[in-house]
Amino acid sequence: MGYTVAVVGATGNVGREILTTLADRNFPVDEVIALASEKSIGQEVSFGEDDILKVQDLAKFDFKGVDIVLSSPGAKVSAIHSPRAAAAGAVVIDNTSHFRMDPDVPLVVPEVNPQAIASYEKKGIIANPNCSTIQMVVALKPLHDRFKIRRVVVSTYQSVSGAGKDGMDELFNQTRAIYVNDPVEKQAFTKQIAFNVIPHIDVFMDDGYTKEEWKMNVETKKILDPKIKVTATCVRVPVFIGHAESINIECEEPITADEAREVLRNAPGVTVIDHRANEGYVSPVEVAGDDPVFVSRIREDYTVDNGLSFWCVSDNLRKGAALNAVQIAELLAQDYLK
Repeated sequence: MGYTVAVVGATGNVGREILTTLADRNFPVDEVIALASEKSIGQEVSFGEDDILKVQDLAKFDFKGVDIVLSSPGAKVSAIHSPRAAAAGAVVIDNTSHFRMDPDVPLVVPEVNPQAIASYEKKGIIANPNCSTIQMVVALKPLHDRFKIRRVVVSTYQSVSGAGKDGMDELFNQTRAIYVNDPVEKQAFTKQIAFNVIPHIDVFMDDGYTKEEWKMNVETKKILDPKIKVTATCVRVPVFIGHAESINIECEEPITADEAREVLRNAPGVTVIDHRANEGYVSPVEVAGDDPVFVSRIREDYTVDNGLSFWCVSDNLRKGAALNAVQIAELLAQDYLK
């Protein structure tokens, strides 16, 4: 059986990656519809190697007859059109932040809490978590099952593609400007991103954390365990694709690096590359276009009881967005949609 699938935000970084991922994984489609804002009407996007789709106007599109909507247009746009699509009978997998903390909307990472999909019928919407949260909880899940994590301290090193095409363009343009001695202009980021790091992603909140840091906290609790304590520092770095995270955990049960390494090697969605030698770890530039969450630098933290530190890297456009959404769609098609 094939499905009619609409991709909202089809001209953006994530929308294009969703189309590629659907084709790469041979998702059973009868028809794929590309939707975006009025300014993108008529643009062409690729679905697989051979199919070219013409973008249609999201605002005027009638979702009747669509089975699954994969939506990445931005939170404000999604707030309008995702409920509209659900009301027309589609199941919406929403990649924006708007619905993630809605108690009636499941927040799903298939390797972590696939059972949560079952509650999609409440609103017809399933939320895709934040990219930095997704890769972290994929790595935390098997460790939590075995050793019971109490607390997580995470520092992220997030690529500019997390800020969309404008962020990628700004890194490129600033780098070029520096080399040719032109003025460095900033628009997408609050400070120069070329040859710099910026400890500021999303807006500041009253307690001093940014909203990106807040997301990692509350989303981890909703997906994995409400008892886990999470503190995050989220940093934008001059990398085009791929988020990295330095993660420290404290567990209830004793944990060794060897035990953690073995648990992670057997975990779905995780690839361990951990050699205590030059090049024996994974960096963001190496994971672009790859699906797994890569874990390296696994070591015991001797400053606390039952502590462990490790390095976690993933393609934020793949597992951090498009792949996770398509995996949810695959589970929907397999277990829920008839």
